[in-house]
Amino acid sequence: KRQVVESGGGLVQAGGSLRLSCTGSGFRFDDYTMGWFRQAPGKEREGVSCIDWRDDRTYYVDSVKGRFTISGDSGKNTLYLQMDNLKPEDTAMYYCAPVAAYNEDELSRMISAGFWGQGTQVTVSS
Repeated sequence: KRQVVESGGGLVQAGGSLRLSCTGSGFRFDDYTMGWFRQAPGKEREGVSCIDWRDDRTYYVDSVKGRFTISGDSGKNTLYLQMDNLKPEDTAMYYCAPVAAYNEDELSRMISAGFWGQGTQVTVSS
């Protein structure tokens, strides 16, 4: 069974940092581009960042560029999202997932491969 488990979320003040982690089982991370998504209350889930293991290129939605850093170890099926200078608008449930398709110019519309973990809640207070 393919599973992902996210962790590392929490409550932080604006300007603070969090590091999200994701582990997977039942599939190989290096068979996919892996990504982070988020869903804020009342909004659709959106793509945030992804990493293409073939050349280690990373991509970010404009709203997090310069603040978030995606990394991981595909051989260990782990993925991270370092989030710095957090803003209240970053408040959301964050999910990691394998990516089925993405457009680097419209990363928010990144499409998952169809299965999700339980997510990890990030809340940023002003």
